[in-house]
Amino acid sequence: MFEKKKKRRSLQRNSRLIKEHSQRINRKRLSTANRNRHFDSVKSFTRRAFFVTAFQGLLLTVLGARLAWLQVVKGDKYHTLSEKNRIDIKMLAPSRGSIVDRSGKKVAVNDDNYRVVVVPEQTSNLEETLWALAKFIPLEEREMRKILRRAERQAKYLPLEIKDQLQWKEVAAVEVNLPDLPGVSVEVGDIRQYMYGEAFAHVTGYVGVVNKAELASGDKVLRLPGFRIGKDGLEKRYDHDMRGQAGRAQVEVNVVGREVRELSRISPMVGKELTLSLDAELQMRAYERLSQEVSASAVVMDVHSGAVYAMGSFPSFDPNLFTRGLPLDVWEEWRTNPGHPLTNKTISGQYPPGSTFKMMTALAGLQSREIDHRTQYGCSGRYDLGRDRFHCWKHSGHGTMNLVSSLAESCDTYYYKCSTEIGIDKIAEVARQFGLGEKTGIELPAERPGLVPDRDWKYGRFGQTWQPGETIVASIGQGYLLATPLQLAVMTSRLVNGGYAVEPWITGVVGQEMRHLPRWQKMNFEDWHLNLIKKGMSEVMNGALGTARAAQINNPAFAFAGKTGTSQVKRITAAQRAEGTAQEDLPWKHRHHALFVGYAPYKNPRYACSVVVEHGGSGSASAAPLARDLLLMAQQIDPAAKPLVSVNDGLKNMRPAKRRI
Repeated sequence: MFEKKKKRRSLQRNSRLIKEHSQRINRKRLSTANRNRHFDSVKSFTRRAFFVTAFQGLLLTVLGARLAWLQVVKGDKYHTLSEKNRIDIKMLAPSRGSIVDRSGKKVAVNDDNYRVVVVPEQTSNLEETLWALAKFIPLEEREMRKILRRAERQAKYLPLEIKDQLQWKEVAAVEVNLPDLPGVSVEVGDIRQYMYGEAFAHVTGYVGVVNKAELASGDKVLRLPGFRIGKDGLEKRYDHDMRGQAGRAQVEVNVVGREVRELSRISPMVGKELTLSLDAELQMRAYERLSQEVSASAVVMDVHSGAVYAMGSFPSFDPNLFTRGLPLDVWEEWRTNPGHPLTNKTISGQYPPGSTFKMMTALAGLQSREIDHRTQYGCSGRYDLGRDRFHCWKHSGHGTMNLVSSLAESCDTYYYKCSTEIGIDKIAEVARQFGLGEKTGIELPAERPGLVPDRDWKYGRFGQTWQPGETIVASIGQGYLLATPLQLAVMTSRLVNGGYAVEPWITGVVGQEMRHLPRWQKMNFEDWHLNLIKKGMSEVMNGALGTARAAQINNPAFAFAGKTGTSQVKRITAAQRAEGTAQEDLPWKHRHHALFVGYAPYKNPRYACSVVVEHGGSGSASAAPLARDLLLMAQQIDPAAKPLVSVNDGLKNMRPAKRRI
């Protein structure tokens, strides 16, 4: 029993020992595992910390390098960009060069023009700004819509003109309320003023707003608010010279773009001043005389230098309306006026020269030796060629005519017979040498060339041969022949100045006045032939049977010579001729054109004149008295004795604009 108990206690003790040993072993294993896990954990943390630290270091290095690049290497560049956000560069519009007459009288100048503009990008809502402005200046909803459409077509940073020609009280109202009108400012610019209005309109032309096609040129100055360029006449011909050069100003602006102060300025250059050969007094008086007709044009020029002293076309237009606002009813009246007021008829009007062309036929006969001063032809009032009959203007005929008397009495039959011997080609050759059938080259746009036909021209134009009857018609300035008033003045000048091929000019840029030696080429015509023509022109005015003797100047010191012409518009039928229908009986638009060319003084030619009175009926009745008045004015005023105020080829150099206060 005791042994069993002892054995049982021994087993319990062994079991306990084994259990304790197992527990010790387990604790040892657990301690080792914990140490291993802790080591792994510490090892993992150390690796992550390294990578994080390395990444942060790299990031700080890159950031530092970038800062160094921006602040050190590119510091100047970004400083400049920063300044540009604070400093605005403004383009300053140049003032247009003025136009003066030969004595320096102002013909076209610039007036101050106050206008309100807005920079779209400096306003949060352009439409709201426009409505706000409408409280201070007249601004209709229709105008606002146009402004908004314009704003869509141009860059937002460019100033946009809202309204110009503001009254002073309107300027004051806008200026006072500028803090409530972001992006809005008031500027003072130029507006063109034409001092003599209609009298110079066709010569000076006018300026107008820039259109989309003109903007395509890329010239930035054209985008300035209110900037205008030449649209017609000399304003268009010399636009780039008179436009000037834009200036530039640096201004400091605040955060909303409002100007704080001006930092620097390069003043714009005023455009070149244009000097004309025209005499303002003669031009005005000539226009007043032309205005007594329904529709007429005239040119007065120097037979030696080619300077044009007066150039008038009536009816005309007021060029100031193109700069200050053209009413619709005025435009409609201009457009429908049968006198075509917008057309410069002195260079664009083409008319059959009528009997003024007989001098070309006569010269062609003299040069070809088909006629001379002794050649005589009989005039019975008609001339028959085959089955065709050609009438002289004097139905009863002139009787026996020589060259001088045929010019004095304007006998048609003499030239009918003469031309059949000469031929159209020789007549055309002479006419072209005297400036007909081609542009004169005067500095005005829209000049037309007229027409001098010959055999080759007709075949090339119609594919038909020239007919003898067409030569007869051309010999008295009818048929296909066309000439402008300026061409007729040039023709007359070359006839009476000794046969020099003078060319007309109006600005001195293309030509220059002849003060000493002639610069024009001498044409191949004999002096005695030219003197015969001059004698015939003198008889027109001063002879007992001259067609224009009623228009002669009684003062011998101012006596002049010339040639009448009547240009057929609509042929009078045989029935009308039998009824004795006169020109006065026809509607105005069907009456003949009246023409006259002349020169003065007769003994020492200086001034040549050409006149066309549209539908005036008769050259002797309508055109000759008008030419007489113009040549008398020219001799009394004597513009040739007034030297040009400018000696710089008509264009004075540009100069800096005066600073506006």
